[in-house]
Amino acid sequence: MRIEAETTDASSALASDPSAAGSTLGRLSADASAAHDLTSDPIWHLAEGTPWIGPQLRAFGTVAAAGDELLGEALMPLVTATQDTSFDALKPVNGRIDTSGLGTLVAPAQTAAVSAAHAARQVDDINQTPLVGVISRSVDKSSTVFDQAARGLDALSRATRLLPDILGQNGERSYLVLVQNNAEWRSLGGIAGTAILLKTNQGAISLAATESGTSLSSGIKSPVVDLPADVQNIYETRPARFFQNLTQVPDFTFDGPLAREMYKQRTGVSVDGVIALDPVVLSYLLRATGPVALPDGSTLSAENAVKTLLSDVYQRYPDPSVQDAFFAASTGAVFNAFLEGRGSTVSLLTNLATAADQRRVLMWSADPDEQAILDGSSVAGELPETNDETARFGVYLNDGGGSKMSYYVTPDVSLAWDQCAPDGRNGPRQLTLRMRLRNTAPTDAETSLPRYVTANGAFGTAPGTATVVNNVYLPEGFELVSAETATGTGPSTGTFEGRQVLTFGFQLLPQTSADLTVTVRATSTASKAEAFITPTADAGIDPTVKATCEATGIATLQ
Repeated sequence: MRIEAETTDASSALASDPSAAGSTLGRLSADASAAHDLTSDPIWHLAEGTPWIGPQLRAFGTVAAAGDELLGEALMPLVTATQDTSFDALKPVNGRIDTSGLGTLVAPAQTAAVSAAHAARQVDDINQTPLVGVISRSVDKSSTVFDQAARGLDALSRATRLLPDILGQNGERSYLVLVQNNAEWRSLGGIAGTAILLKTNQGAISLAATESGTSLSSGIKSPVVDLPADVQNIYETRPARFFQNLTQVPDFTFDGPLAREMYKQRTGVSVDGVIALDPVVLSYLLRATGPVALPDGSTLSAENAVKTLLSDVYQRYPDPSVQDAFFAASTGAVFNAFLEGRGSTVSLLTNLATAADQRRVLMWSADPDEQAILDGSSVAGELPETNDETARFGVYLNDGGGSKMSYYVTPDVSLAWDQCAPDGRNGPRQLTLRMRLRNTAPTDAETSLPRYVTANGAFGTAPGTATVVNNVYLPEGFELVSAETATGTGPSTGTFEGRQVLTFGFQLLPQTSADLTVTVRATSTASKAEAFITPTADAGIDPTVKATCEATGIATLQ
């Protein structure tokens, strides 16, 4: 559809040069308005009621109306409001960001976010069952484009409200930045391998201290807080005893306060918020800043950052303390490149938005008002929620062998409905989640990989074997029909925040795989399904699998 192409063109114009996007958006908005007018006259509406061709015309008309709303009511007013606000003003100068211009964007960004969300819902609500051929494929593409635009504008709206205070416009702030290591999985990404104390004051940003997760865990004999019984039933007390296990619980609104308390007890510093990111995010930042030099003389770039930090470092430095120092230095070098104002601000914001959309950037604020702004966004890192339209699983992966073998494990996840609800009516239906885990490590991993990577059997796992503990969170309101692995083993069960949780354990020898199938059932109007999956070291995949009644969605780490 032309509307889908025009919306993509509008996004490209904004990403490349927001200050010059006005003329392009004006032309595209006029085209969208004309398409809307064409599909709104009485003859068109009459034709929409005819058999076969009617649903095709109705779908086209809906997309045209949504495109007119997105371009004319969301993007154009926002671009007009930004004419006097250069995004380059957000570039750090001598380690300081001037956020004074953001105030003028709060209202138009909020309005744009509301209009974009409404436009996206219109396209999402199109009944695709009677659609054929190119129309069906175009509606699918349009839905993706509109959803991306809505999420981007929602993130911009939240950012304009949060950034001034986060950057200390009303006094000094401090934040704990957790750098997760995806080579050793935890539910929300990986172990909290590095902790950075970041301070802000009147827009000035500084890195005040760096600690390894290992040093912050040393000497802890008992949990720093009393964990709820449902958490202990699934995760025991590990999240409150080991700093590296903070993100084992897949809800950052739970993990953020826990990280704050653990850091306070270990250092005496009480932070205003907690942020989590991973090496993939660092690689995205390097797309904007360009390569950075490291203390050992090597260079970290967007192309080599993930492999360097999650694999090569263990070959290069056998001593874990040196590995921790290298990890911290690398993270600091990327942050310093940003603070120096290197690269394009638009590129930086675009890449950060991508990372946030993939749930690789998470944030929790100790300020209830600020946390209320974060709630419901991908950055909040909350558990997936099921509603009348979409059933959502959580598929969370944890390394169970104290190794760095997660770097070599590939998860493939797919979803499929057994049937569609007729015309959106309630009906008993089944939804099946399938997952295959494959250990891609070389067959001689026991000897060819560093001992620190394989754990060398320290936790009862043979070197080269990947131990994966998989927690599957079922959609609320759905009952379990069956759950088993290909070998016939079933899960242990628990509950967390009202959700049923299935826990499976896998031992994967190099070049072997394991399969899991979970089927649930409910009487529901939901016609869509999603699964939130632990973000891994592969930057080429969005860790969200989607499926509708008409199609099966598959996520594969290539």
